[in-house]
Amino acid sequence: MRIYGDIKSGNCYKIKLLAALLNIEHEWVEVDILNKETQTDAFIATNPNGKIPLQELDVGGCLSESNAILNYLAVDSELLPSDRFMHAQVLQWQFFEQYSHEPYIAVARFIAKYSGLPDDRKTDYESKQVGGHKALKVVENQLSQTP
Repeated sequence: MRIYGDIKSGNCYKIKLLAALLNIEHEWVEVDILNKETQTDAFIATNPNGKIPLQELDVGGCLSESNAILNYLAVDSELLPSDRFMHAQVLQWQFFEQYSHEPYIAVARFIAKYSGLPDDRKTDYESKQVGGHKALKVVENQLSQTP
């Protein structure tokens, strides 16, 4: 399989990490989003959303969205429970991550890491802090109950 991503991206890194933890052989294709490599006709043909990560399967077909790829990779491993309720809890935290972490922490990180925190984005960066800290508090509370 081939995985397209930018290793500096948290959504891409978590896929690379899971593949390593589960010893899943894959080809990593580094994609430069700042040079609009996800906006080429060839890339859009595989992922009309024009975003990474993107997983191209040996058997054909592609998956986008980091958590969908994580679930695909983790099937039949100890990291994805077969118990219905526990599986739903995994999904619950993945949905939380995308809704409560991604728009705050990941966007602020993008502004700082990819953009270099330019003056014209500082207000946007600052506006992400409250939501980001709220999301981290939820995670910390959960980890204190179930380390």
